[in-house]
Amino acid sequence: MNQLSDFHHERVRAVLGASPLVPVIAIQDPRQALPLCRALVEGGIRVLEITLRTPHGVKAIEAVREALPDVWVGAGTVTSIDQYRAVESAGAQFVITPGVTEAILDFGLTSESPLLPGISTVSELMMGYAMGYREFKFFPAEVAGGIPALNAFAGPFPDVTFCPTGGIKRNTAKDYLALKQVAAVGGSWLTPADLVAAEDWRGITRIVKGSLADLKA
Repeated sequence: MNQLSDFHHERVRAVLGASPLVPVIAIQDPRQALPLCRALVEGGIRVLEITLRTPHGVKAIEAVREALPDVWVGAGTVTSIDQYRAVESAGAQFVITPGVTEAILDFGLTSESPLLPGISTVSELMMGYAMGYREFKFFPAEVAGGIPALNAFAGPFPDVTFCPTGGIKRNTAKDYLALKQVAAVGGSWLTPADLVAAEDWRGITRIVKGSLADLKA
């Protein structure tokens, strides 16, 4: 069985180490992709997860990669090999899935866009672990057991690092980040739909700055 390369480990660790908060970005209007991402970066974000929850994700990744070369730009909500190939071609610097399949895990071993696979159970973690993965997205974090679940996972898998996402809010992010096995947390509170719809980019920048300040309080 193939094993994950050092390149993949180093890339994913670099992404998770670049920003404690990872915004979950769903582009509803392609015109908003760049100003939204610029507002997030202005607030202090250095990792952008542009999801495929809308049809505009792939093109947005391509545009944001070109416009913002100094931050990590990757793809989220990737659920098939075809989607994986599409975001890889668009220049995604990392790929995040909501769950795992053996096919996606295998494809991620050699992709130029390293994979952060999503898991919610120990069995899924073990499947990825056997192939060499040591960094995982924990999703949906709150529904799947939250902090108690992550503490339980740390017992048999002390060398695994997580990025929990799903149901985490501004006032709970710090609690997750206090865990030694958590490198970063993902959240949609950084990109509230009403502010995006109103194109209140300054408002989004304020939320990001405030959220990052909360982590240091």
